[in-house]
Amino acid sequence: MQTTPNSNRFKITIIGSTNAGKSSLLNAITEQEVSIVSNIKGTTTDCVKKAMEFLPFGPVLFVDTAGFNDDSQLGSLRIEKTIKEIKSSDFIVYVINGNDFNLDLYKKNALILKKYSIPHINVVTREEQLKDSKKIKIKQLLKNCIFINTKNRNSVLDFKKLLLQKISILEEEPGLLDGILNYEDTIVMVIPLDSEAPKGRLILPQVQLLRAALDKGVKSIVCRETELKEIVKKNAAKDISLVITDSQIFKKVDQIIDDKFPLTSFSILFAKQKGDFKKLVSGIEKINNLKNGSKILILENCTHNTSHEDIGRVKIPKLLEKKTGKNFNFTFLTGKDFPEDLGKYDLVIHCGACMITKKNMGMRIDECIEKGVKITNYGVVLAYLSGILEKSINSIKNK
Repeated sequence: MQTTPNSNRFKITIIGSTNAGKSSLLNAITEQEVSIVSNIKGTTTDCVKKAMEFLPFGPVLFVDTAGFNDDSQLGSLRIEKTIKEIKSSDFIVYVINGNDFNLDLYKKNALILKKYSIPHINVVTREEQLKDSKKIKIKQLLKNCIFINTKNRNSVLDFKKLLLQKISILEEEPGLLDGILNYEDTIVMVIPLDSEAPKGRLILPQVQLLRAALDKGVKSIVCRETELKEIVKKNAAKDISLVITDSQIFKKVDQIIDDKFPLTSFSILFAKQKGDFKKLVSGIEKINNLKNGSKILILENCTHNTSHEDIGRVKIPKLLEKKTGKNFNFTFLTGKDFPEDLGKYDLVIHCGACMITKKNMGMRIDECIEKGVKITNYGVVLAYLSGILEKSINSIKNK
């Protein structure tokens, strides 16, 4: 459980006004002192995250956020950060102080959840302090709510049981190989060990694909491109169902396998799993219409040290300009932040999205479409620039 990456965890974000009891609720759920609890408004000044095994559901990530009505000097910045956490959430727990319920404020904040289509439950705290008449009145205003006494373990257990019921019926993220490979198929994973490769370990997309293969009973051969020739020589077409390569050596691997086996990339598999694959592929159409000076945003979720071989900052820009014979203005962003000023860009090129959920990636695609901006991803772009996009897509069509 501890090694499950946060990107693969079901994200439950706790929101509400300052002093509503959000931190107390998180501590009660986890049975640990995760967040600082105080009667002073604005105690939680930054998001507090706690990963845990929420049995029988599985690995989840709870996020305790700053209060929505934080009127301190940094309050607006904290609220912006809370909204960013909301946008990447799978489920919201809206916490309300039963002694201080503001219906207008609730309706205003609930519109944010509606805008991003995020399911939620309303939790009214301080049940032990409320008279029955007060509870009846709140129930009339909030149909989807549960009352809780965070100091009473039975009350907390009742809430956790209801929360489990709510999240268990939500759609699960599809597996990386679902609909593509079957039990006892064999894949070849081609992993280059250049200066970008971390010493002594694999990167997250490689680890996730290997785990997906194990979960599905798919046999895996892992090699560098230097050993691929020998593997191709020893195996007939019937023995290998799919070759999956790092995007940056697409062309080299394609030449080695010489159409003997289906070929795709890690990034294209993630594009298919994480978002609207057709929209990411259609984003390629924009490349032919780019002009000198066009603005291109290149987004990468994980933050890492870059080098002269960096795929996002170096290789893709060079290949794009070489392919088109034009010069472009590139903007590079890393981390989980998604810019609000998308409209000024002509094209967005996103990383494989192994660090975010399908829901979050889908939201990013929708935001680009709403602003009239085409979006694609690393693997799709590199396959196109290598001249094998159609081949790589046909290799992963659902069986």
